[in-house]
Amino acid sequence: MFDKNVVRRRRAALAVFVGLSLVLITAYFGESPGGVLHSLQKGTQEVLAPIESGTSKALKPLRDLFGWFGDTLDAKGENEKLRREVEQLRADLAETQTAKRDAAQLRGLVDLRDHEGYPQGTRPVTARVIARSPTVWYSSIKIDKGSNDGIEVNQPVVAAGGLAGKVTRVTGGTAEVTLITDASSAVSAQVMPNGALGVVRAQLGQPEDLLLDHIEEDRRVTKGTTVVTSGFVSARVESIFPRGIPIGKVTEVDFDEVDLYARVHIRPFADPRNIDYVQVLTRKPAPTEQAGVLVP
Repeated sequence: MFDKNVVRRRRAALAVFVGLSLVLITAYFGESPGGVLHSLQKGTQEVLAPIESGTSKALKPLRDLFGWFGDTLDAKGENEKLRREVEQLRADLAETQTAKRDAAQLRGLVDLRDHEGYPQGTRPVTARVIARSPTVWYSSIKIDKGSNDGIEVNQPVVAAGGLAGKVTRVTGGTAEVTLITDASSAVSAQVMPNGALGVVRAQLGQPEDLLLDHIEEDRRVTKGTTVVTSGFVSARVESIFPRGIPIGKVTEVDFDEVDLYARVHIRPFADPRNIDYVQVLTRKPAPTEQAGVLVP
């Protein structure tokens, strides 16, 4: 229980304080700027100003620290947002570039079939490259189609531009293709338009420079001419490729005065470094379909 006298004294003191406050406020606003109360206020401000300034300076590092933390958190949030945007842009760019590359190669396969002299009557099966040789990248590739799709060993394989190789191993859902740039490869070929015959072989370690050997010197071959598969069978090599598939373009001709043969350098149309899609020719044309030439 509160003492009633104490309560009464507190109420009286509060009333006196309120009254004095009202009197001082009235007097302050009623006196001139040079009055006593105004002078007292000015003096108090002058006395407290250094204290306020010192307190502000003392607290400035703390305010700066809190500001630094806030700015850092904002910057981190902005950086994270920008990082996500960059990653998304990179993914979109990669997807666009991949789609553009795939479209170019598939269009190249379609254009190849319109090449003059290209063998008609084949049944191409389009496949995607899923692996490359782990040791020599221009030696062989693996594709995502196999015997379940009608693919068999020794079937020709073409890529955008021209001949890529032949099937050398088959499973139900995949197949391995040995490229014409592999050192073991050999293709019976013909130079157009003069019809000079030879055998295209790869040079070890030089996939961009194939050799067409055993060209008779009297069958002149010129730079820039096209070499295609001949479809012929000879004592040196048996062609498994139908006649007319483009192989490459002649870049240089060297004559051997001793053997009276020329070595023709060829740059392949199908770049082994950039093959992503191929077509396997699952049916070889009948002899009457090979540009009117009967092949043994």
